[in-house]
Amino acid sequence: MSNHLQQLIAHFASLPGLGQKTAERLVFYLLKQDRAALADFAECLMQAKINIRACANCGHFSENEFCSFCADRRRDHALICVVAENLDIAPLEKSEQFHGVYHILGGLLNPLEGVTPEKLNIKKLEERIKLQTPREIILALNPTIEGETTCLYLTKFIKKIAPRIKITKLARGLPQGGDLEYADEITLANAFRGRTIV
Repeated sequence: MSNHLQQLIAHFASLPGLGQKTAERLVFYLLKQDRAALADFAECLMQAKINIRACANCGHFSENEFCSFCADRRRDHALICVVAENLDIAPLEKSEQFHGVYHILGGLLNPLEGVTPEKLNIKKLEERIKLQTPREIILALNPTIEGETTCLYLTKFIKKIAPRIKITKLARGLPQGGDLEYADEITLANAFRGRTIV
C-alpha cells in the first residue's frame, strides 16, 4: 500500500467512532470519485473551518456572532441547559421538550487527563449567570464519573455565585427493557434516588 494511502487511512481512522476497516472503506470510496467531487468536498471542509466559529454567548458552532439558539427570541433565555459538547444538543432538540438556550462546556472535568475547571467554558457561564440571571440551570451531562464530578463542581460553583438560581439535572435511571445485572452503579443509584410511587 502506498505511503499516501496509508496516511489518508490513518487520518480517517483518527476520527472518533471510526475504526481501521471503516477508514479504509471511506478512503477507497473517495478515491473512486472524480476530481471535481473531491475538490468540492475539500473546499467544503476548508470553508467550514474558516467560517464556523464558537457562539460568543454559549460556545455552540455558528457562522454568526451568535448561534441560532441564542439569537432566537422565541426561546426561553432564562432557562439554560448546560451540556458537555456540541453533539449533545441534537438529541435534546429532537426530544422537543426543551425550549430554552444552551451552554457548551467543551468537555467534562477529568483531572487525570488534565481537564480542570479552567480548561472548560465555565468563566463564560459565570458571566451569563451574572448578566442574565436565569431562573433555572439544567445540568444535562453524561451519567459517568466525569459527568457526575462536573455536576457536583458546577452545582457548588453556581450556588456560590447565585444561590437563588434553581439547579436541576436530567432524571436518570434504568432504561426500558434493561436488565439489573447489566446496569452500572451510577445508573442504579440514580434509579433509586429518582424512584416514583406506582
